[in-house]
Amino acid sequence: MERSVGSGRRSGSDGRPAPPKITPAVEKLQRRVQETLDLLSPQELSHFRVILRTVDEGPRVSPLRLELEGGSKAGLALLLAQHYYLPAVSRVLVKVLQQLGRADLLPLWQSADDAGGWEIPRKIAKRSYDWVDGDQDRYDLSGKRKAFLMCVEKNRPGAHRDVMLMTEWLGQCQFEHTSCIDPNKMELLGKISSFRDGLNEIKDDVGCCLVTLMSHGEKGFIKMKNGEKVSLEDIFEMFNNKNCPALQEKPKIFIIQACRGEKRDNGVETDDEPMESDDVSERSRLPTFSDYFIIYPTQADHVALRHPRTGSVMIEAMAEVFKQHGNKCHIADFFTKVNNRVVHTEFHLHEEPIKVSLVMESTLTKSVYF
Repeated sequence: MERSVGSGRRSGSDGRPAPPKITPAVEKLQRRVQETLDLLSPQELSHFRVILRTVDEGPRVSPLRLELEGGSKAGLALLLAQHYYLPAVSRVLVKVLQQLGRADLLPLWQSADDAGGWEIPRKIAKRSYDWVDGDQDRYDLSGKRKAFLMCVEKNRPGAHRDVMLMTEWLGQCQFEHTSCIDPNKMELLGKISSFRDGLNEIKDDVGCCLVTLMSHGEKGFIKMKNGEKVSLEDIFEMFNNKNCPALQEKPKIFIIQACRGEKRDNGVETDDEPMESDDVSERSRLPTFSDYFIIYPTQADHVALRHPRTGSVMIEAMAEVFKQHGNKCHIADFFTKVNNRVVHTEFHLHEEPIKVSLVMESTLTKSVYF
């Protein structure tokens, strides 16, 4: 039945319904929500909208309304304030911020039950790892995340599980990946060259590159299914700033799961000497090798560990740490947690105790968050 004029919302001069009046309470809540949204990066804000669609706090915001009204921070803040009110809006924000990994913002929405108890400070300190000389300093990963996954499964029991775990992890970190299983030397070099050339063709759209190589190996080399050796330095060089300009000032991550020698560490502790570094405040040129992050599963000259049923020790630990912490850690912190798990786990090889420790090599200039 058609409504008579005056029985519904007032209409404007163009005949469309006038927007509902915003009460002072809603306006105040909108400002508070927007102060929180202002502390999120563009990427975090994009993920915020995605998570909001699935948060289990009824009634959910419809995707259409979120698209129409939540495009800007102010619009999204008003939408939340009008749709949920207090205290529901606080529960929604807590759930979304937890999934974003922004635990530093949770106290804003966990400390009160009603509007009278809220007190949002004028300025909130950013997380320590967001700061470099006072500015947020992290790589922009809004472009395409490209990965290359090579694994020799032949004569490596458990390797198939490594592929499964790595494929799952890459998907969770939003990587598009190219697989290369059981290649010989020419096949690997051909495929990884094509992968690199593909990055250069979409230079402006690339945000990050990750290469995973899993096989037998020795110091400086990784072995193919037929025993042929490929130099790791040659592979690293393919992606440097000269040969892969698409990745200039973008993170290049290498995860190497292979032995680096025959030595076995039975648990003797050694101290690492601190490395000196120079602080260069300005630069007019890029080093040939910069923005690299390389992970090895063991120390130089030592064996790496792989279980015939559960797969490689490092890959399994990566999956376990990601389940616990998600993508809220900087990549160095993530692999530090992985290393902590590996170092404090007991392993035996031919009934002898054996210990391993990951090795990280980095020329990153910013933080990497997936």
